[in-house]
Amino acid sequence: MNNQIENRYLHPLLIIAIFVVAFLEIHPFQDGNGRLSRVLTTLLLIQAGYAYVPYNSLESVIELNKGAYYLALRQTQGTIRTETPNWQPWLVFFLRSLAEQVRRLENKVERERIVLAALPELSLQIVEFAREHGRVTMMDAIKLTGASRNTLKQHFRDLIERNHLELYGSGRGVWYKLTT
Repeated sequence: MNNQIENRYLHPLLIIAIFVVAFLEIHPFQDGNGRLSRVLTTLLLIQAGYAYVPYNSLESVIELNKGAYYLALRQTQGTIRTETPNWQPWLVFFLRSLAEQVRRLENKVERERIVLAALPELSLQIVEFAREHGRVTMMDAIKLTGASRNTLKQHFRDLIERNHLELYGSGRGVWYKLTT
């Protein structure tokens, strides 16, 4: 596989797809081969430059298409050890699954864009700071925006009510993070 990726005889997506179906055909473990194959798929896709992969689940795409998944596996795995393996059923399923994963991520990003577009500028700055740093405090927001504590308190309350932020701690130790 590494040799194929280095020499670029095939597109990385094809190499990854063939690796996965061969891994599943070998079935090296008593349990968990499918889940492990999807983790390996994610790792290989990231290594190949497909940085979007961790942001939307390939697992959920496959789960919704279990019947097609097993059919494609059976059709391809039945020919792997022959002189003319038929990669097409698995490749079509794999590539369609990746395309569906991208489509779902695009929809998720669009929904987020629409929701965030409705926020006031100060609230948007707070949310972006929390996204970049994992959390935000009142002092962070004051330094970031230059707004008064009372103005920011109202923005934080609104962001909590709209389910954008969650409150943690109390008193001077209060901090906020994005709602998951």
